[in-house]
Amino acid sequence: MPDTARSGRWRPVLWWALVFLIVETLVRVILRVETGANIPLGVEDLRVFALGFVFDLATLAYVALPLVLLTAAVPTHGRLARPGRFAIEALCAILLAGLLFVAVSEWTFWQEFQTRFNFIAVDYLVYTTEVIGNIRQSYPVTPILIGILVATALILWATRRFRRMPDVRGDALARIAVPIAWIVAAVVATAFLTGDLKDRGRNAYADELAGNGIYEFFAAYRAASLDYDRFYRTIPDADADAEVRRALATPDATFLHPTGIDRLIHNAAPERRLNVVLISVESFSAEFSGTYGRAESLTPELDRLTPQSLVFDRLYASGTRTVRGLEALSLSVPPTPGESIVKRPHNEGLFSLASVFNAHGYASEFLYGGYGAFDNMNYYFGHNGYAVHDRTEIPDNAIHSENVWGVADEDLYTMAMRRFDADYAAHRPFFAHVMTTSNHRPYTVPEGRGPWKQHKRVSAVRYTDWAIGDFIRRARTHPWFANTVFVITADHCAMSAGKAALPAFRYHIPLWIYAPGQIAPGHVDGLVSQIDVPPTLLGLLGFDYPSRFYGVDVFQSKPDRAFIGTYQLLGFLQRDRLVQLAPHRAVSTLVPAMDADQPQPPAADDPKRTLRAVAFYEHAAHRFTSGAMRVPLSAATPGRH
Repeated sequence: MPDTARSGRWRPVLWWALVFLIVETLVRVILRVETGANIPLGVEDLRVFALGFVFDLATLAYVALPLVLLTAAVPTHGRLARPGRFAIEALCAILLAGLLFVAVSEWTFWQEFQTRFNFIAVDYLVYTTEVIGNIRQSYPVTPILIGILVATALILWATRRFRRMPDVRGDALARIAVPIAWIVAAVVATAFLTGDLKDRGRNAYADELAGNGIYEFFAAYRAASLDYDRFYRTIPDADADAEVRRALATPDATFLHPTGIDRLIHNAAPERRLNVVLISVESFSAEFSGTYGRAESLTPELDRLTPQSLVFDRLYASGTRTVRGLEALSLSVPPTPGESIVKRPHNEGLFSLASVFNAHGYASEFLYGGYGAFDNMNYYFGHNGYAVHDRTEIPDNAIHSENVWGVADEDLYTMAMRRFDADYAAHRPFFAHVMTTSNHRPYTVPEGRGPWKQHKRVSAVRYTDWAIGDFIRRARTHPWFANTVFVITADHCAMSAGKAALPAFRYHIPLWIYAPGQIAPGHVDGLVSQIDVPPTLLGLLGFDYPSRFYGVDVFQSKPDRAFIGTYQLLGFLQRDRLVQLAPHRAVSTLVPAMDADQPQPPAADDPKRTLRAVAFYEHAAHRFTSGAMRVPLSAATPGRH
């Protein structure tokens, strides 16, 4: 049999390779057009497509392996030839339909996050009910699926001759050698091509485009759990402890031991047993609000509260996911690499904001408009001092509107006020952490609340603001209102991507502390981290308490720094510098883009800043993984009642 015929056995594999590379290149072109001016034309494009082709080839080594093995296994002559060829055709159809589905999914993911598949995609895969529901409510799923099936059928029909396999005999050696070579290629690709090899440019959008979505998905899956000591710059534990203690040695703190951060916080002001309602608003950037400089404000209700509120001008979120915001606001801890503590095992019995309020006789509650099983929220809060209340407690006839993520914010606030009324009737002060959901895709809002279009982010922001204003108006009619502090902030910003890998400006979130007659209005201009909110709030209440928070009361010490991060990158942010820690023990010092989407050029290393950055992140990671965060504080001081 001629060699050309023998090589013809592999025509389906060659067909799949060509189709895969063409589709992946088209996806990259489409996303490049979508990105537009965020990537300057020129050398970056050459790098994007050249390096992208390398990642596509590496991905092909994996996605073609089932077809390679099947092609090698089936006979092309005799009575099994027909079913063998049918099996190959069926697999080709499945692979092609899957590839087109992933291509469309990548486009929708890029629309939302401006990145290839990453840790968020891996994380969401666990919660198929919410994610599939979100997709169904956000996009015309049925027409898209029909389009994919039609495109699959047309491509298969148009290229059917290209896949046709000749009757081949005597190619047993090739049927063994080719699969072995293919497997070796896949192993080599894994060993020598890591996902971060593309992250060498100065434009994060270009770095993302240079990757392959499928490859990035599995790379993110492997990196879901990152051991700090293995991947990040370290210093001796004693040095890290000493540096963190220096940073936390505020005038109100007395350390309880020669090492560690356990300390007693003493406030000179008398304790005030005020109720506290902490509202963390979903995906709420400071740039939405006129209070923070937007010309056409999306938050008129909150803007009306500003003259009577304590407003924090430079507050920065810890991360880009809700669980990161919940972690910062409940534990006052920098973002550790990989998963949030909210979702990690052994996260029970941690020292939390609720721990302090409970010790002072408060009823601490976490209230959520969706089903709190999502992102492990109910378990986490339920095992760290909070009573949990979620969508399951809201009767259907009390819901004005809902989507897959939860009920309309106004319905969540109605549930919350029922809880507050019960606490007031029982003569106990309450601390409530309320987590909203309305400002999240698919951006649905109740009818009749405003002239707003469905499925638009701007409409969702306007509704979220309206619901807060409505909540405050209703709260004024309740007897507990006069003795309540309302803390209104965000879990994270609306967007996370930028020209820089860790774009500082994206982390800017708002914070209003509204309590007329209780908290003096004004502005806090210093740079504040989300982890500083708990101790600052307790300071405003005049609480004495034992603490192991990593944040500080900004009225006792001006920290002028923030902790920001993704699941891999960890940032120590100051106004003029950003120290960025990355896997492979990489540390870089950058000039942060604080107000716009700009590159963050390198700057001269500052050993003191680097030391502080490494010390905080290493200290927090070690304390959690070692279980030290779960050990009860060895000293406690009751509140002054």
